[in-house]
Amino acid sequence: MKNIVLLLIGFIFITSCSNEFIELDPPSNLSTEGFYKTETDMNQAVLSTYRGLRGHFNNTAIRLGEIRSDNTGYSWLAGNPADEKGIDEFSSPLLEDNGFMEDIWENSYNTILRANIVIGRSEEAEFTNENYRTQYIAEAKFIRALSYFWLNRVFGGYDTNNNLLGVIKVETEISPEEAYELGRASLEEIYELIINDLLYAEQYLPESYSSTDVGRVTKGGATGMLGKVYMTMAGYPLNKGNEYYNLAIKQFEKLINKPLYSLEPSYKDLFDVTNKNTNESLFEVQYKKGSPGGATGSPWNNIFAPRFSEQEVVLVGNKGGQNMPTGTMIAAYEEGDPRKYVSMREGYISQSSGNWVPEPYVCKYYDVSVSGNDNGNNWIELRLADIYLLYSEALVRTNGSKTIALSYLNKIRERARNTPGDPDIEKPENLLADYTLDSFSTNEEFLLAIERERRVELAYENHRWFDLVRTGRAKDVMIESQRLDGYPEFTWDDKMLTYPIPMTVMQSNPGMIIQNSGYTQM
Repeated sequence: MKNIVLLLIGFIFITSCSNEFIELDPPSNLSTEGFYKTETDMNQAVLSTYRGLRGHFNNTAIRLGEIRSDNTGYSWLAGNPADEKGIDEFSSPLLEDNGFMEDIWENSYNTILRANIVIGRSEEAEFTNENYRTQYIAEAKFIRALSYFWLNRVFGGYDTNNNLLGVIKVETEISPEEAYELGRASLEEIYELIINDLLYAEQYLPESYSSTDVGRVTKGGATGMLGKVYMTMAGYPLNKGNEYYNLAIKQFEKLINKPLYSLEPSYKDLFDVTNKNTNESLFEVQYKKGSPGGATGSPWNNIFAPRFSEQEVVLVGNKGGQNMPTGTMIAAYEEGDPRKYVSMREGYISQSSGNWVPEPYVCKYYDVSVSGNDNGNNWIELRLADIYLLYSEALVRTNGSKTIALSYLNKIRERARNTPGDPDIEKPENLLADYTLDSFSTNEEFLLAIERERRVELAYENHRWFDLVRTGRAKDVMIESQRLDGYPEFTWDDKMLTYPIPMTVMQSNPGMIIQNSGYTQM
């Protein structure tokens, strides 16, 4: 892994020119000298920040946000290397040298470096259109905020001295010598940076783009992401409570009242590879199959397929056996819920034997790969359904209007029941019936219903673990789910709420980086 010092050296990957934003070509190394002088240079630098996100969402994010939770695991547990076991099973130590910790640290700071260059160099570059200057800075600040948001949720928590720490704060271009002087900032200081970046992005990003630039982040993406950040800060570990739930409500109401955004009529269409960047999508990471070496393709249809399947699940490429739905995840779907059929299967018929193989797998991101893991699916990082359910939750937590909270919860259920489901199953008469206020005798029951809806609506989209942590539900849910799903018994430790700072980062700045509580200080 490149530690943060190496990532701060003055080189950056720049994407080649392209007429279409989604057709990003593979990058090439380019010295910063003589570059970043013109509007065209800065546009290429901005596109490079988007490209940096693909490394994060290709593989690592699934492990840290989904496999860590009670939603999924691996379909080849007996052969799991220690790094996978540590994340999935809790019973195997999650060590400081876990490769996936290193991956997210490296990928995130690489992207932050690119964003910092855009932010710092745009002021001096020559622009023919001044609106592009602020737009490019706003785009870079959104991507920097998103990267720090992931880092804070993964690594932010109580350190060995019982202080709430975030990660290393780097908001300008700095020298390697300066990098060696950096320690972890407070958790709240990193969130302040995230908030300020998103406020700027919300102010200066456009509402939409022409067809050639579809996929760039919009004002609505910044508005929604800021609301989600406020929801996270309201819960564990900052526990800011109602003040921040109310800030989130204000953000969400800006979005839900905009005609620009709406739920897709069918849940199935939302994940159709030919139907990208819909009116429900607030921000998605762009992928395109067929580039040289599959450099811009997405891997999920392949890596989620059962490891020992043939062409029953995927027609071309590898099978990874990752992100296997657990028994409790399967049981979370109500009888006949079409979202289950869209999102997963409980097994497949073997081509070789003709027998049923009861091995669940995620099919939500189906496409036919060009070769290897080269699919065309985008990654939807933020969408309107997520916002509706967070809005409903925030209203309940602040004793706001239960009627409004109920209406947005039911909008999600209505869309789901109107989605075509398994053609071999007759729809139950009261499929996903609307809740009424009489359905819940307490706020806790209402919140649990929202939690269940978030689990099935957003399944396999990397939200579940972070939901459990921020709501304080991780301990109870994981103890019970690990038991029900047959994982090795384990004793809960609150250190499980955060991941360890990578060993290579600790070693690069000896004594400057304080480790999270429960892990080894280098």
